[in-house]
Amino acid sequence: MPLRGASWRGFGLVVTLALVAALAGACGGGSGSTKDPAAALKTAQHKLEQTSGLTLSLRTDDLPSGVEGLRSASGTVTDAPAYDGTLGVVTSIGSFSVPVRAVGGKVYAQIPLTPGWSEVNPADYGAPDPSQLISAAHGVPSILAATTGATGGGQIRGGTDNKEVLSTVHGSVPASAVSAIIPGATGDFTATYALTSDGELRQVELKGVFYSGHAANTYSLVLTDYGATKHVTAP
Repeated sequence: MPLRGASWRGFGLVVTLALVAALAGACGGGSGSTKDPAAALKTAQHKLEQTSGLTLSLRTDDLPSGVEGLRSASGTVTDAPAYDGTLGVVTSIGSFSVPVRAVGGKVYAQIPLTPGWSEVNPADYGAPDPSQLISAAHGVPSILAATTGATGGGQIRGGTDNKEVLSTVHGSVPASAVSAIIPGATGDFTATYALTSDGELRQVELKGVFYSGHAANTYSLVLTDYGATKHVTAP
């Protein structure tokens, strides 16, 4: 029997609602939440472990008062492992941004008021060996592997000039893993990861007690230029 009048209107409404639902599903919903957060972190971990190198930027804007520690880092880290860049440190005599190279298990820095390059122990400045920042055992991949309670968040803008749409994952990380970035870390840390559509880890935000006996603060890490290569030599 043909549909007429109110019947046609009812049929049209059903079709319209079905199309709206289908379009919403195709767009992945409004929240952009990661469907399997733990699997997403595993993929990001694998990509970090497999890359030849990348560019990183690490910084904190709320280093606790009285702390001698790491304020920032910026440079290229490779799977040699090696690092070529700078470290910004706060010491008892002031704040400095110093050129740093790390290769062959040694770290070298151009210390202010000291001629040439000097071999240093980065732990003396509350910093890690920067050449290890993408190593599976002692770098950011180990932080991803140690994350528990992973839950999907919404989407944010990030990456170079905020041109990328990133999916976020939240979780908790123990100090034993966070010490890969700041050796003095204690307790548990809240973590927010931001991932690209193809699974690369682009940004990390870690909050907790990085310096024992001091207030909690936050470090932010940005990772770009996956696949970078650079030959780093000792000075």
